[in-house]
Amino acid sequence: MNESAHVGVVGLGTMGGAMARHLIDAGYQVTGCDVEPDRVATFAAMGGAPAASPAEVAAAADAVILSLPSVQAFEEVTAGPAGLLEAARPGLGVIETSTLPLGVKQRAHQRLAERGVALLDCPVSGTGAQIRTKDIAIYASGDPAALERARPVLAAFSRAQFDLGSFGNGSRLKFVANLLVAIHNASAAEALLVAERAGLDLQATLEALTAGAGTSRMLEIRGPLMINGEYGDPAMRVVTFQKDLDIIAGFAREIGCPAPLFTAAAQLNLAALAQGHANEDTASVFAVLQQLAGAGPAGQSPAPGRGQAQYDDQRRPEDRA
Repeated sequence: MNESAHVGVVGLGTMGGAMARHLIDAGYQVTGCDVEPDRVATFAAMGGAPAASPAEVAAAADAVILSLPSVQAFEEVTAGPAGLLEAARPGLGVIETSTLPLGVKQRAHQRLAERGVALLDCPVSGTGAQIRTKDIAIYASGDPAALERARPVLAAFSRAQFDLGSFGNGSRLKFVANLLVAIHNASAAEALLVAERAGLDLQATLEALTAGAGTSRMLEIRGPLMINGEYGDPAMRVVTFQKDLDIIAGFAREIGCPAPLFTAAAQLNLAALAQGHANEDTASVFAVLQQLAGAGPAGQSPAPGRGQAQYDDQRRPEDRA
């Protein structure tokens, strides 16, 4: 596939919209559609060609990228009225980048294969903020020839592309990656809470931690949001990530693998939902821990030693030796 190829994008949200922009910047002709008119208007303004349906996108394109938020959206786009199956033709490539249960993708893989369409399982590792600068990785799996044809398209909007072999391995690795994201996000929040309760300056703490052995991408990306209490411009919404966490939990059960750290981290995300952070960034788990600890907003650190003093006050006199 070269830069004269025509690429379709179905789903022009945070991720799909950024993919479309990078493809246009790389010289591709891009046709796209979305259920949200505002997204379609933004896409048209950047030079894309709007389409009325996934079928219309597939009819115009050599390859179609799917970036969808849910199983329902995926089923409608692939097999619903005016879906991809209506315009399926031998040689069409479909690059599925969403995070969805593997069984759902496998059923679509079989249905499309019967029509001569190669579905590639290519989930994205990275946030909405990262994709704006192409700082994402693609976990690609599926038919080798189809993947080779799709590689230039993937390279147009990503930093790295990994060929993981058989269809479905991309999703399996994405589940592992998101397991780590959940744990690292929770651990970053917990570490900053401990620093806050100890009376440390959070900005200085963050600078020191990200320069040392204890850093992580989540600490580097979401640490600034946590210490400033800025959750309103989400790179990943709590409610969206909850869908991913449910998928990972089901996957771990299916393969019979315990995941105790992930389970604890997932509970923080559920607490964030319960506390009204559904449409905020997942960095808001820091606010959940602050509330759990009885702390004030970020930036209003308690006096040094306050946590120990409160603990001492709650102990029986005979235990305070």
